[in-house]
Amino acid sequence: MSNNIADIRKEYKLQTLSEKDVAKDPIDQFDKWWQEAVHSGIDEVNAMTLASASADGMPDARIVLLKGFDATGFTFFTNYDSSKGQQLLENPRATLVFFWKELERQIRISGLVSLTSEKVSDDYFNSRPEGSRLGAWASPQSQAIESREWLEANEKKLRDQLAGTAVTRPPHWGGYLVKPVRIEFWQGRPSRLHDRILFSLQDNGQWKIERLAP
Repeated sequence: MSNNIADIRKEYKLQTLSEKDVAKDPIDQFDKWWQEAVHSGIDEVNAMTLASASADGMPDARIVLLKGFDATGFTFFTNYDSSKGQQLLENPRATLVFFWKELERQIRISGLVSLTSEKVSDDYFNSRPEGSRLGAWASPQSQAIESREWLEANEKKLRDQLAGTAVTRPPHWGGYLVKPVRIEFWQGRPSRLHDRILFSLQDNGQWKIERLAP
């Protein structure tokens, strides 16, 4: 294997994507690709990059997990007081990126961000394992802490305090909904002549479908 990073490359050739084959609605197209990804056995198929920016425009990105999607948008959950929570408060816009290398596919979703309802947040929180629920209370996400030992001691203290009681959702934790205005589907093709189909939401509520140059 070459040690030269510039020499690392792969020829994409598994599938194609054309305007005549995509669904008229991008959520339907996402669902089609989602089902194919799920049935392909991809590990952590719901892992996605969440890109956000602070009020001063400094970009940031991290991996989060998709927990639901429907006609209204794409849902994930996190600590509202985290760095990403603060950025989404200051600038409620985000981009989600899925990369399913096994299928040579990428999806980019850009849109407006809002909080989910308290019921949606409660329902999902209550479905989590107890350890994850305790962790939402124990970890002051994105804040500097003195040590790993401090974090584990804080979790143990809460575990002891809440023993025998239901661990309810903290007020600083819940869901976000990304309502898309742009969704791009990317299919790898030979010679880097990839297929890129872009859906853009128009003022009349309809989706415009365009092919982009790779």
